Amino acid sequence: MFRRLFSSAAFCLLLLASTAALADGPNRSQRNKLVPTQEAYVAAVRWNDFDAAEGFIDPEYLRQQPITDLQRERYRQVQVSSYRERSNSVAANGDIERRMEVSVINRNTQAERMVVVKERWRWDSEAKRWWQAGGLPDLWQGQ
Repeated sequence: MFRRLFSSAAFCLLLLASTAALADGPNRSQRNKLVPTQEAYVAAVRWNDFDAAEGFIDPEYLRQQPITDLQRERYRQVQVSSYRERSNSVAANGDIERRMEVSVINRNTQAERMVVVKERWRWDSEAKRWWQAGGLPDLWQGQ
């Protein structure tokens, strides 16, 4: 009876540990790819290379919501002066969610303002890479 109780307890602990491991988010290999991908994306946005930043956007997102010529023109009218991470978390589905603080200068008025944007990073197991699944940052937020 002690063996059966011990086996059941060990099984429960193993199940709990494996569930906790899944809830922790990406595995080591995925995390090793996430940081350089996010850094390259931030560099593209920070240097106003939105064409390069578009290469990090989830192709499925772009199929559903393609970037219009008007949106491209709006990105040409701003200069990103800073792009900083404020928080990040792992969603229940394993996606990485980041809250970013972005300072933007309007090229016409030279007025600077700060906006908070949310990013969602999705692991693509087929392509073995991360995609930014929320589109380019909304630097206007209702303006």
